[in-house]
Amino acid sequence: MREHGGTGSGGRRGQAERDAITVEIGYALCSAAFAAAVVFGAVAGPALLFALPGAVETVLVRGGGVPGVLFAVRTVSVLVRFRRAAQPSQPGRTSPDS
Repeated sequence: MREHGGTGSGGRRGQAERDAITVEIGYALCSAAFAAAVVFGAVAGPALLFALPGAVETVLVRGGGVPGVLFAVRTVSVLVRFRRAAQPSQPGRTSPDS
């Protein structure tokens, strides 16, 4: 019998599922990086464009770095979601006819 993907045969993924995962991970990386850049620009932009007092400038630039952490959290959450989806709950062992 030919296998056409899915996780029904020993937990292996088909090409379509692997492609979908690749696209989803790429989208997560790009969207998170874009969102981080926009938020960084909005928060730290005034500190980089205008002459502000030292403490205010430091707070704005460091506060603008927070999106970098959010970028990492978004990327890890997508990777963990696909890792969980790749591990079915012991197929074949829980059915009565195994």
